[in-house]
Amino acid sequence: MGVYSSQGGGTSVSSLFPYLSISGLGLVGLYMLLTGSGEQFNPGEFLMSISPHMWSLLGIALCVGLSVGGAAWGIFITGASLVGGGVRAPRIVTKNLISIIFCEVVAIYGLIMAIVFTAKLNNVQNSDITSSEMYYKGFALFWAGLTTGMCNLVCGVSVGITGSSAALADAQDGQLFVKVLVIEIFGSIVGLFGLIVGLLVSGRVA
Repeated sequence: MGVYSSQGGGTSVSSLFPYLSISGLGLVGLYMLLTGSGEQFNPGEFLMSISPHMWSLLGIALCVGLSVGGAAWGIFITGASLVGGGVRAPRIVTKNLISIIFCEVVAIYGLIMAIVFTAKLNNVQNSDITSSEMYYKGFALFWAGLTTGMCNLVCGVSVGITGSSAALADAQDGQLFVKVLVIEIFGSIVGLFGLIVGLLVSGRVA
């Protein structure tokens, strides 16, 4: 079937994928080097060939998309455990809704930052698109959006897993809820860190 168990001495196809990818890239690099076309590999030219507005809009899209994805993922994890634990102990459903709220706040962080980034983009849309200042603004908004989105994605998953554990622990022993909730609060702060970093990165974009 193409996949062998480790007990039989074979290896799975998925474990060979990184080696095959590196080998393929190495062969392509050698071909470009030996045929005299190595200068075609130019990341700088690729970055400069794309409009700064495209980088800005891509950063805004990643900010919203990753944040909402992290919130949805966290709600999925927490909600499944909350519903399952609520069957055994209905008393946990109401107070454990705070875990769902923590997950939803992650999406709100992304939406707020997207609004801020969009306002900054509107302020510079009439500038010279080929200037170095415009490229700086485009890359700054891209990385600010990506940073905020990735932090919110990790934050949503973290809060979801912790909220799931809080619901199950509360179903077993009601005194454990507050203790686990403290850990969940610390996990939710990760998204706030991403929001602050996004503001700092985009702060010089007029």
